[in-house]
This record gives sequence, structure tokens and C-alpha cells, in this order.
Amino acid sequence: MTLRLYSTLSRTTEEFRPAGPAGDEVRVYVCGVTPYDTAHLGHAFLYVSFDVLHRFLRYQGMHVRYVQNITDIDNDILRRAGELKRDWKELGDYYVGIHQAGLDALGVEPPVKYSRATEEIPMMVEMIASMIGKGHAYEAEGNVYFRVASDPGYGRLSGLTAREMAPLLTETGDPADDPRKEAPVDFLLWQAAKPGEPTWPSPWGPGRPGWHIECSAMSIRYLGETIDIHGGGGDLVYPHHESEIAQSECWSGQRPFSRFWLHAGMLRMDGEKMSKSLGNMVFVHDLIKTYSPEALRLYLSGVRYRDVLEWDPAAVTASEELVTLFKTAAGMQHPVHNGEQPSQSSGTPVDPEPFRQRFVAAMEDDLNTPQAIVALRELAEAIVAGRKDARPISQARQELRTLAEILGVVLPAV
Repeated sequence: MTLRLYSTLSRTTEEFRPAGPAGDEVRVYVCGVTPYDTAHLGHAFLYVSFDVLHRFLRYQGMHVRYVQNITDIDNDILRRAGELKRDWKELGDYYVGIHQAGLDALGVEPPVKYSRATEEIPMMVEMIASMIGKGHAYEAEGNVYFRVASDPGYGRLSGLTAREMAPLLTETGDPADDPRKEAPVDFLLWQAAKPGEPTWPSPWGPGRPGWHIECSAMSIRYLGETIDIHGGGGDLVYPHHESEIAQSECWSGQRPFSRFWLHAGMLRMDGEKMSKSLGNMVFVHDLIKTYSPEALRLYLSGVRYRDVLEWDPAAVTASEELVTLFKTAAGMQHPVHNGEQPSQSSGTPVDPEPFRQRFVAAMEDDLNTPQAIVALRELAEAIVAGRKDARPISQARQELRTLAEILGVVLPAV
């Protein structure tokens, strides 16, 4: 069996193989945070999920080139900075620090590049100018819009109609009823300067980039025109990722932008999406005062990455108990008698191979982490039982440590 992943673009689970010439390099881009407030556990669910993907690809012998952006200039940041009367850049840096500390506490490995939007604006301007030249974009009063009518495939990722798109686009601060637009769903590539906002130079006058062009430019600069996997939260399918595909492929001459589109599910609390707007949030920096990072990671992997996860403190407590079992099994020596040296083991060694095969098969099935955790638990139970029977357990212990680390659970070596 080989790795199969569900792609939002095809709406099917497909066999995954890297497309690069070396055959083992996987290029992954994941949309990062917009740092205008403290990140919550729902964000951790997203980034832990892609951390597990990263670790499993590496376990399978692939080299992963993983880039994640930081949207450090955005409508939300400017609005929030105005409300708090703080410098927008200082505010963004502050919340980036809090977010990163939470991911570090959970053992999330950093990408090879954290790309900041404000550092990549020259390429965005270059891409926008090229799209204007090709007829895919147009300028109006210092704003530049992508001409959706120039891309017949627009909408294939989300499956939405133009009527359904318009109110969703407006919610992002890009009004569908903007009179300068040729069509309501045309989206901003460049925004003309507004009083009090930071600006950068462009051929259309001072201003700042639109949200969607930021990720296209950063992905293309660091990973190339076609990548293997583009990831993000399920709430980014439209307009963000839909628009990324359109502008990237129209700019490149219809080269596929990403071969797979992976979208993480939502973390819900009291039946509703955990979000800043609703104020129903729990935070990593609070949770790690009560729970171990390993337990939080197991809890976050308790559903498949694209499913909905309900906030449930009892489930985290159960994960804590499972971590204790894993650590006990991984740290076990052979039995000792009256404080003497470990006794000689006898009998058939505990064979980890059936458990390893089940773990790998689960992970290859679109990262079925719940079933992978079951395989780990049963391996740990077999180790505990084997020790009781004085059977050799060293190989099984090592396999438990290796497999648990794919889920980000680091167990002590003996």
C-alpha cells in the first residue's frame, strides 16, 4: 500500500507521489497565521496535523521542503492595531511570538522557511504587472483586481457559484459591490493607499497587496510554480485558495499550481466553530499548565486531520493516561528480582511488526491517526504483557518510540 491523500480539488482520495525530478522531494506550502490576536487550540489542530504529515513523509524516506507564511500585513491586523492604538508591525510581531511559543511547546517542527508577506512585496508587484499584461487583471483608481471572467475554471476548488461567492468575498473586506469592479467576484490584487495605512510603491501608485497574491508569490518563490501539497484550514477554500489557484495558474501560463489540496477540519466548542469572532476559545499556553504536550498532541490526532474535532477536556485526560502507558512501555527494562540486575528474558520476543504494519497502513490511508493510535496502544499493551512474562521486549520498545515520534510523542529511551 502507498500513501493516499484526499484532495479537495479532485474530491477523491488519490495515490500520492512527489512530482520532483529526484522522486523523493515533497514541496509543501501551508497557510500560516494572520497575527492580529492570540492563536487558539484550533490553530494548533491545523499545524499539528501538518506536522504529523511532515513527520510521516520523512519516515517514508522523503525529503520535505516545507514553507509556511506569516500574513503580517492584512485588513485584520490594521483594524486590530487601530482598536488597540498600537503599531501594526509591533502588534504582529507580538502575536507571532505567542503563536510560535505555543507550537514550540507542542513540539511542532518549524518549516524550512517562515515567509513574511511584507518581505516579498516586490515579487507580488511583478506578478500583478504580468497578469495585467496578459489580460487577467485590471487597474481602477489605484486598485488592481483579478478578472475572474478570464479564468473559465474559477470555482472548481470550492464548487461555489458566483452568487454564493459574493457575500463570502465581502466578509473578507473585499466588497462585492465595489463600483470599480467589472464583476462582483473579481478580487483585489493590490489596494490603493488609505490614510494612516502602511504603503509600498507600485506602478499603480502606493498601496499594499491583496491577501491572496501574498501566498501565491511566497509559494512560487520558495517552492516553484508547481508544488506537491498546499494545505490550510477548511475555511480558506474560498476565497483564499480558490483565488490562489486562479492567479498563480494565469500568471504561469496554466501550469498546475498545486497537485494536492489538503484542508484541515475545524475545532468546535459547545457545538460551534472555535473562533476569535465568537470568543469561544481555549489556548495552548493555558492548557500546557494542566496537560502534557504529548497528551495534547494525541488528543489533536484523535480524529483524522480533515474531520471536525470537539473540544473535550475528558478526551485530553484520556490522552494523558495513554501517554503514561506509552512512557511506561517505552521505558521498561526486563524484570528485576530483589533489587538485583535484570533477569534473563526467555520465550518468544514481542514482535512489533504486526503493530507497525497496522500503524503504517492507517497513516497511508489519508493519515488515519485515530487507527494509528489504536495500533500504538496495542503495541504498548503487548510490551507490558511481554515484560510480565519475561519475554524480550527491546525491539518492540524501540519500534514504539519510533512510531510514536511520527505523531510528535517523544518517549524516553532506556
